Amino acid sequence: MRIFESPAVLVALIVLVIVLFGAKRLPDVAKSVGSSLKIFKKEVKDLRDDDKDAPDAPAQPPAPTSTSTPAQPAAPAQDPSAASDEGTTRPSSTGSATS
Repeated sequence: MRIFESPAVLVALIVLVIVLFGAKRLPDVAKSVGSSLKIFKKEVKDLRDDDKDAPDAPAQPPAPTSTSTPAQPAAPAQDPSAASDEGTTRPSSTGSATS
C-alpha cells in the first residue's frame, strides 16, 4: 500500500488513532485485538490440521452397534380441550342465557 510509504502519514494516522480512542483505552484495545488474532490463528491452524488428517482416514460409515430398531420419539403432549376447540368459539359461562 502506498499510503504507508511516507512517515508523515504514519504519524498522522497514529495521532488520529490516539485522538479517537484516547490514551487510556489504547492498551485495552491492543490487548483485545491481540487476543482475537491469537484465537483466529489457532482456529486456522486447527482447520489446516483437520484438512491434513481427513484424506488419511477411510471413508466408511460407522457400523450399527445394535440390531434392534430405534425407539420412535414420543409425540408432544397436547391439551385435548385445546385441540378440539381450535377455531371454534364457546358460549360464555356467565350464567345468562339469551333467547
